[in-house]
Amino acid sequence: MEASPHLMPNGNLVATLKGSGAFTILVRALDQANLSSVLAATPDLTLFAPTDEAFRALPPSQLAALMAPKNAPVLQQILTYHLVHLNLDSSKFKGAKGPVETVEKGNLVIDGSGDVLKVNNADIIQSDVKATNGFIQVVDKVLIPSDVTLPVATADAGATTPAGR
Repeated sequence: MEASPHLMPNGNLVATLKGSGAFTILVRALDQANLSSVLAATPDLTLFAPTDEAFRALPPSQLAALMAPKNAPVLQQILTYHLVHLNLDSSKFKGAKGPVETVEKGNLVIDGSGDVLKVNNADIIQSDVKATNGFIQVVDKVLIPSDVTLPVATADAGATTPAGR
């Protein structure tokens, strides 16, 4: 399990993420998917925020493909799957397990029944970071909706073959 980034509240959800330095990939992805202004201004949100380490656990070519402008709709779908339009601090799910609908319209399974709080297959490694417009729950994995196929990077066929003798 990765160490908690010790995220500190610093204004709205986006400003709090930017202030940390442990969420540079997420912040870049939010900008790429045109979601930063929504996350900065919309009240009563909970963001399950993957750390840079969580994003780096994806195959590098997959992460690069996901960040490509042509894949912005898929990136937006994945990011909105990390977002719930409720103020969900851990006191609301400790001791319970069940689905919660995301902004993407899929369901996350939140599990507060064990020693480690979980969402889907990810551990919540820092809970209840209170931003001015909601909560950030820091997770150690990127959450992928079941109906999303991650884009695959296509390598230039000529770039990988060695030159002739």
